[in-house]
Amino acid sequence: MFFELDTAALDAAQALCVALPAAGLPAVLLRFAGRGWSLVAPLSVVATVVAITLVSASAEVLTWIALLLVPPGCAIALGWAAHGARPWLAILTVPLLAAAAAAPDDPLGRVGRLALIVGSCVAVGRLLAGAAPLALLKAGVYAMAAIDAVFIFGDFFGEQNAQFNAAAPAGLPRLQVAEVGEVSTDYGDFFVAGLVGGILAAERRPQVLAAVATFAAAQAFNQLFLVVDSLPGTIPPALVLLAFELRERRRRASRRDYRLREA
Repeated sequence: MFFELDTAALDAAQALCVALPAAGLPAVLLRFAGRGWSLVAPLSVVATVVAITLVSASAEVLTWIALLLVPPGCAIALGWAAHGARPWLAILTVPLLAAAAAAPDDPLGRVGRLALIVGSCVAVGRLLAGAAPLALLKAGVYAMAAIDAVFIFGDFFGEQNAQFNAAAPAGLPRLQVAEVGEVSTDYGDFFVAGLVGGILAAERRPQVLAAVATFAAAQAFNQLFLVVDSLPGTIPPALVLLAFELRERRRRASRRDYRLREA
């Protein structure tokens, strides 16, 4: 049986991305809502791989983008997007970023990095779930997981992934990847979990239950580490979303059947 504490810690952080997003979108942002936002998830995977494959220097560009966007995203989560958020909590992003910058590869710096990444994914999950049709957003989650699986299991992304993870913005923290011990998880794995959390929040589904299910699914999925070296971390949250969707459809079918019998 495969179990590593470092891997489990990253899986728990991914589960938090499912549990934490709240629902809703500020009225000022509603004018920007539209179907196009549902393409963000699948296109982000393809665009990253293509960019790094065609231009190796793009890994450096992408890591700078992460450095510029992840801390504000975490501040948005602490101040508004997460369950229990308060505006004054956004200031906590500063010590998290300071810890990540002062000692990026020390335990404290890695915790700061992980917290920033989780927070930013919570914010993105809530924003996208409020801006895009949920049906299309779910399709985007499944597409992202499928594309990720093809790249990982087909070993098409090994070199590009190594370049992406190793890229560092002039010695500053690498906010495109989270690390615990010798184990690392790409931003995209947390991103899809935050997206699942945002969808479930918008539909008023039990997010804590979904988070526990995500962690459990990840532990079951991790057994494949006994035979492979790398796994697509987008699969467990996508499977949990699918399971919740199927359960809801069965409930609706049962209610329909009951009404027909009563009639």
